[in-house]
This record gives sequence, C-alpha cells and structure tokens, in this order.
Amino acid sequence: MARTYDYMLGGGHNFAVDRAVGEQIETAMPGLRNAARVNRKFLGRVVRYMAGQGVRQFLDIGSGIPTVGNVHEVAQAEAPECRVLYVDRDPVAVAHSELMLVGNDNAAVVQADMRDPEAILGSDEARRLLDFDQPVGLLMLLMLHWVPDESDPLGLLARYRDALAPGSFLAITHVTGDHQGENLTEATDVIKRSKSPDQVNLRSHAEVTRLFDGFGLVEPGLVGCGEWHPAGPADIASEPGMNMLVYAGVGRKS
Repeated sequence: MARTYDYMLGGGHNFAVDRAVGEQIETAMPGLRNAARVNRKFLGRVVRYMAGQGVRQFLDIGSGIPTVGNVHEVAQAEAPECRVLYVDRDPVAVAHSELMLVGNDNAAVVQADMRDPEAILGSDEARRLLDFDQPVGLLMLLMLHWVPDESDPLGLLARYRDALAPGSFLAITHVTGDHQGENLTEATDVIKRSKSPDQVNLRSHAEVTRLFDGFGLVEPGLVGCGEWHPAGPADIASEPGMNMLVYAGVGRKS
C-alpha cells in the first residue's frame, strides 16, 4: 500500500498493479486522492509544530516512498540540527529513501516492521541518531489502521511509549468509518480483493482516542485531518467528507 499511496499523491515510484488498485479505490470513493493530500499536508504542520516545541529528533514509522515535503526536509528547514529516522518494511520505499538521504548524516532509513519496535529502537541507525533520554517526535501516519485488534495495537504503542522520554510527542492519523457510508466499504473491498497483506481496520473516534493512552492530547484534540490547525485552503480538501475520512491527533508524554 506504500506504493499505492505514492500513486495517489502523484508520485512515480509505483508499479502497474499499484496504479490499478489506486484507480479502483478512487472510482469506489471519488476524492480519495484529496484525502491522501490532506494527510500529507498534516505531516508538514505536525513536524513544524513539534520542532516549535523544541523537538530535534523524529522517528517516522511507515514513512513510505519519499515525495515532496519529507520529515527531514521540513524539520531541518526549521532547525538544521534535527535528526530523522525513517522506518518502512517495503523494500522499494527503503531503497528510494536511501538514495534520497545520501550525504545527509542526520537522517537514515531502516527496513523493519512497525510491529517489531525492539528491532527498530535497537537498530544501529536508531542508536546513532536518536537519544531516548531526550524528547522524540514519533509519527505513525496512516499506519495503525493496518494493525488488527488481534495484533494488540494498544500494547504495541505501549512498547514505543515506554521507550520515549517525557516531553515526547506521538502523531497519529487513522482512517475511520464514522462519517462515511457505502463508498468506504467499496474502497476497502478493493483492497481486500487485491490480496494485499495490508488490510484496513476502521476505528471509531473513541477507539482512535484510546491509541493515545499515556499521552495527553494537545489542542484541538482528535479531529478530522483537515481540521488540525490548517494553515490555509491548501490544507483542506474541497470535498467535506474527505476532511473527515482520516482522524488526526497529537499527544504529548508527560
């Protein structure tokens, strides 16, 4: 799905099968490309917010294929000393990230599964780039809806949370069915038929809020992605439903 997301954003690092799935999803739920764009715009706002709070190191879980406005570009524009570790399990995403990061000693990528936090946090690159005695900005954008309840997403997040110093932040975006109807069902059915190992697990506002256990939600709380501190019209989709397809929130560990 990392490659399909790249296609939805207008990227070129995808295969015909990824583009076919993307087209089928967009047909089932018109405007979905705008939801992907709104999520990407949120990434920039939240990184700038965390940098403004003094965070100088970021861990981006499920970073996907590089496109415009990557975490290190945004963070290092705010403070050049910022350090960024990207994590993705998709070899195509990792290969492109490695190429993009050549010559940037303050950023690296690790190929790993988000469900193995110990491998990620204990990796050579994590030990080189991240100081877990200092606040970290942990990003899990459009990631946790791929984790089914039987894989215990709350327990998974607790393992990351326990490794973070007080003052660290957690940003989550998560697909919801709270404001959608049959079109969303049709879109998720496309993913099921694609036989992708990644399958969407829709969660309610209350369920996504629980993912922030141990973190205090910062204002404005858990809201539609387009409603989290929009800086201008470009941060909001023209289709109202696409602003509420994905919940977005930021929590701070006290």
